[in-house]
Amino acid sequence: MSWTDFYRRRDALDAVLREAAGDPSAPLAPDRELFADEGELLLALHYRWMRALTGRLGVALESETDDRVEIVTRTWRALAAEQPVLRAVLDAHLAAAAAAGSVEATDAVEREHRVVALTAGLAELSEPADEIARVGAAFTRLIRSAPPTAVTPGRSRRFAKSA
Repeated sequence: MSWTDFYRRRDALDAVLREAAGDPSAPLAPDRELFADEGELLLALHYRWMRALTGRLGVALESETDDRVEIVTRTWRALAAEQPVLRAVLDAHLAAAAAAGSVEATDAVEREHRVVALTAGLAELSEPADEIARVGAAFTRLIRSAPPTAVTPGRSRRFAKSA
């Protein structure tokens, strides 16, 4: 991919997000010169999310001493707050595509869940991938639904391994 192609794709993704700001669940209109279909566009948007999330998680883990669960929670929520349209588009369209049987969409969602679970220390690489994804999915639901809580410095939470 040339730099010109990179910038065209970036600009096309930005345009999709601007258009979706009014209604993130509305059908997406991919630039057909750059994306074959909506599925390819969704994967590009998810890649944008994951690139930002993993980068921020890496920095946060290196620079903070808080509990890993708290770091992942705070980082995920901060990114979602900074990129609300991107997160809303992914929530509406990626979940629907996965429910409709898209293997690529399902893989993308599970990959995000695995990253969250592993980074938070709630799962280990030695566990089966589907179990890691299940733990990550449950943790992500908690991140989304639970109100922000303060963690006492120097006091870490203990989680039992999932059954």
